[in-house]
Amino acid sequence: MSASPTNASPKRRAPTRRLMAPAVLFLLIWMIVPLAMTLYYSLQDYNLMMPDMRGFAGFLSYELLFTDPVFWDALLNTLLLVATCLLITVVAGLALALLFNRTFVGRGIARTLAISPFFVMPVVTGLIWKYMLLDPVYGLFSWVMRSMGFEPIEWLSSYPLLSVVMMISWEWTPFALLILLTGLQSLPEDQLEAVRLDGANRWQEFRHIVLPHLGQVLYVVVMLESIFFLTSFAEIYATTSGGPGTATTNLPYYIYLGAFYQYDIGLSSAAAIGAVVLANICAIFLIRFVAGNLNAGSQR
Repeated sequence: MSASPTNASPKRRAPTRRLMAPAVLFLLIWMIVPLAMTLYYSLQDYNLMMPDMRGFAGFLSYELLFTDPVFWDALLNTLLLVATCLLITVVAGLALALLFNRTFVGRGIARTLAISPFFVMPVVTGLIWKYMLLDPVYGLFSWVMRSMGFEPIEWLSSYPLLSVVMMISWEWTPFALLILLTGLQSLPEDQLEAVRLDGANRWQEFRHIVLPHLGQVLYVVVMLESIFFLTSFAEIYATTSGGPGTATTNLPYYIYLGAFYQYDIGLSSAAAIGAVVLANICAIFLIRFVAGNLNAGSQR
């Protein structure tokens, strides 16, 4: 009598696990070693300007971190940046995906132009927006406002965080567009035809068929974009340098200032641990939020 698939499955999985073990071990070392070193330095009194004066400091760096008002400004700016960019990119990417999922003349060229910002490097994105779009004298926005009879706006000094949000959203909306468009193209056409025959309008079709179908895709978009938004640095470095004051200083830029301007490795490492904790909190919250919505949608 031949063995059942249930009894044979552990034996079949064993070679697969052995093949995966080196890759998993490499990934663990790749992640754990830097994290362990960061945790170690966060407990040390270590300043690069005084390399001989170093020793164990305990949680002193964390106490200094939590009493630093700049850190709390950076934390608030990070949360605002992530939440605003997520909202803009997901909504705009979904709207563009619905548009490009239809057939019209020049769709291929329009798709290429729509996804092109995603292939621009972050530093180049910052420089394009700083000098070609937001410059109060030579920028495109200023020319449009003067043409309409309005005074140009000093975007980077008057609305610095909004300017950074526009740059990052312009850069990452194509990513949401690509992923969501792929999800829309996998939607069975017979489902749409069935609800149309039942008399559903466009909104009901989108709410009850399209949106539940894109649930897993939206989850991927939100998770990946959240990770990248939490680590946004180049756009801020190339445009506002965290200013004016601390208006655009987020956690990555705060860590950069502590490490390369104050040379305080202990404080910067403590801030980096804080950023890791924040990223995990955001990930847990997003996983539960999206999973809850998916379960509610499946029950309906």
